[in-house]
Amino acid sequence: MKPIDEQHIAEPGLVVLDITGGDEDTVRAVIAALEERWATSGIGPVRRDPGEPGVRARAYADVLRPGWDGP
Repeated sequence: MKPIDEQHIAEPGLVVLDITGGDEDTVRAVIAALEERWATSGIGPVRRDPGEPGVRARAYADVLRPGWDGP
């Protein structure tokens, strides 16, 4: 994944989360749980790194704004 610098997340409350899990379903479940707590970008592309176990995804969250409660 590409590096993150201070300028990319310059506003208070914005965070970048790199999630690593054993499989895609696990990573998607983690992002879904985060979406209930904070406003997030949703899940980005899920990646597999050659020679490494598991999968990775990146999400962006605003920890100052509450998440979505659903329909």
